[in-house]
Amino acid sequence: MGLLAVVLIVALGLAIWEPLTAEASPPPPPRQYDVAIARDRFGVPHIFGTTDADVAHGIGYAHAEDDFATLQEVLAMTRGRLGAITGETGAATDYVLHLLGARDTVARDYASQPADVRALLDGYAAGLNLYAERHPDQVKLRRLFPVNGEDVATGFVLRSPFFVGLENVLGALANGDDLPREMALPDAPLDAPNVTPAGPRAIEGGSNAWAVAPRRSTDGATRLVSNSHQPWRGGVAWYELSVHSREGWDFTGATFPGAPYPLLGHNRNLGWTNTVNRPDVIDVYKLAMDDGGERYRLDGQWRPLEARRVWLRVRVGPFVLPVPRMVYRSVHGPAMRNDAGTFAFRYGGADQLRMVEQYYRLTKAQDFDQWQRAMAMQGIPGTNFIYADRTGNIGLFYNAGFPVRRPGFDYAGVLPGDTSRALWTGMVPWRGVPKNVNPASGYIINANHTPFVAAGPSSEMRRGDYSPLLGIEEDMTNRGVRSIELMEADTAISQAELEAIKFDSAVSRASWAGKWFEAMLALDPKGDATVKAAQDVLRRWDWNYDGKGPADALATLVLREGNRWHYPRKDRADPRDALRSSAEHLMEHFGRLDVPLGQLLRLRQGKVDLPLDGGPDVLRAMALWDVDEDGRLAVRHGDSFIQFVEWTRDGRVRSKSINPFGAATTRPQSPHHVDQAPLFVAKRFKPTWFDPAELRPNIVRAYRP
Repeated sequence: MGLLAVVLIVALGLAIWEPLTAEASPPPPPRQYDVAIARDRFGVPHIFGTTDADVAHGIGYAHAEDDFATLQEVLAMTRGRLGAITGETGAATDYVLHLLGARDTVARDYASQPADVRALLDGYAAGLNLYAERHPDQVKLRRLFPVNGEDVATGFVLRSPFFVGLENVLGALANGDDLPREMALPDAPLDAPNVTPAGPRAIEGGSNAWAVAPRRSTDGATRLVSNSHQPWRGGVAWYELSVHSREGWDFTGATFPGAPYPLLGHNRNLGWTNTVNRPDVIDVYKLAMDDGGERYRLDGQWRPLEARRVWLRVRVGPFVLPVPRMVYRSVHGPAMRNDAGTFAFRYGGADQLRMVEQYYRLTKAQDFDQWQRAMAMQGIPGTNFIYADRTGNIGLFYNAGFPVRRPGFDYAGVLPGDTSRALWTGMVPWRGVPKNVNPASGYIINANHTPFVAAGPSSEMRRGDYSPLLGIEEDMTNRGVRSIELMEADTAISQAELEAIKFDSAVSRASWAGKWFEAMLALDPKGDATVKAAQDVLRRWDWNYDGKGPADALATLVLREGNRWHYPRKDRADPRDALRSSAEHLMEHFGRLDVPLGQLLRLRQGKVDLPLDGGPDVLRAMALWDVDEDGRLAVRHGDSFIQFVEWTRDGRVRSKSINPFGAATTRPQSPHHVDQAPLFVAKRFKPTWFDPAELRPNIVRAYRP
């Protein structure tokens, strides 16, 4: 056989092996679905069904119409095939799927889920399957469809721990780096070295949330502001929708690709939103291995380390390569090896899928008691919940899967793996989870900072009421400091004033960011003309990213350099280097330092290119961006889905919302690809048309999938 023939055979094998070896999922049980989809003027789907499962079927179909590309990546992830689409980065996620045993968890527990939950998941999967069947030309991987409810549930099990920072631990273990310290100390002066140990953090954008009780509002209304900061594209980008069923499901809000229901929003009686919190709920153990590396010692006895080879699928050009990797597990949990040894890890809320039912029950709750009963399921391993309802209740729930730890160990560091005393087995019950409910101040805020600063000086939770073993964070963001300043300055808050607070773009001089800027202004230029010129411009700054001052662009770049170290709890960067690099960027691409902010900061999607204001770690959040060839900053993460909810004095609910792009983010030919962008840039909203009577005259298209 000639060399050319061998090459052709190898190429053919690489081209066809992946789908041939992919394990297919059985389709959901056959069922007729009674569902109708109504698209409003902005293309947002309002889904009506006889049963909740019917509605879930419509959610799957409608979302596929708008963003089938992203949905396929999420589904491929649940099957360990993301690398076959996106290459090396997707294969890394596939490895985590195997490492955590996410599919094993679902295979073990799925059949015991309540029948209505399984019907919901299967209905959603059937909606996705229907779209794939009708549009085979859009399917990226052969044998990816059909999918079923177990695939959908696997997505929750895999993605949930990433909201408590697991990706940072995995990255450190894979690279042999120092582990991130999940708990930071309170903000300290900038001249204090190493006040927060280094540690990477994938989520740098954060979120904002406000709830205002009737006694704090000017008109006796209860208000809730949802301002989650998520990527503007991809698997955790918000998708807006409303759902209505004859079984009493009645909710409007937003969801992620792969979720069969809204994840935040409101019904007629109550609502909530989320912000990322960062308690220390992940523990790492160094295993005491034998010389052969096959056994580890625990309480004086040797135990075999479970080892299993998995094959990752890695797309390289037109081919998908099979790459072998080993996954390990001890009684502590999943384990990884690096040059320093073998390390196992354990995190609160692991190896369960209660979060699948819990999110659904939250959307069905009709009063505060029902909602708290759903929260008490404790399936969602992390994220704050900020709550409000029509009767005037408000609250912050510092939700997390807190391990029940024994004293005597440094749980923020690497734990000894040879004693079961450091190995916890339970979680703190719901009654022990930190909560601030109906504070005397009449408001609640959170901006990814400590829960001990949420309601003003006279209304906070007391630190001494909670054990240090919970690992509650002490960080303060500029957004948190600024929110408290603005809320405390206004004893009676109107809707318009709350909107002004949400879109505030100022830096508080009392925050870490204020100290960061002061450190730059205090620098001795030492003859560096670039530093001196940048300081001169920065001295003209009004400490506000409203786009009106000559220093806003420079200050935006400078604050981003600060947020790179502050939010991830890394060592403080050199302010001189940060100031110089920021100035050099502006001079290289614009030839001046006093560039108008709107020329630098842009909303770019398709043919739309609009100026933005705001910046990193301010309430008008523009947190992360891509630097385009022309030097402009194309924002990709920050203010995303924003929703204002109001229950009037007589209990009626109304809401409005906005997204950066539109309902059909990956459909350039759709009129709703980017139709919300002008409103988003102008800080304006569109109605949600939650009430079907209000929706009716605003329906552009109604159909049955």
